[in-house]
Amino acid sequence: MEIKDLNKISTAEKIVLVEQLWDSVSKKDIVVSPEIKSELDFRLQKVKEGKAEYFTWQDVKKHIDTIR
Repeated sequence: MEIKDLNKISTAEKIVLVEQLWDSVSKKDIVVSPEIKSELDFRLQKVKEGKAEYFTWQDVKKHIDTIR
């Protein structure tokens, strides 16, 4: 199947295709630098401790607009 052929299949078929693609990616194939792993571990710990700060998408967009 070529990319241009994706317009010919239904949304349900596209979802199944995405699921199959996602499932075909092995965790061991994903390379994460030690720095990124450290940051992710830090963020997960904040979530577990209930200290994570969350923002709405609307808040994020407002912030982006203010720094442009």
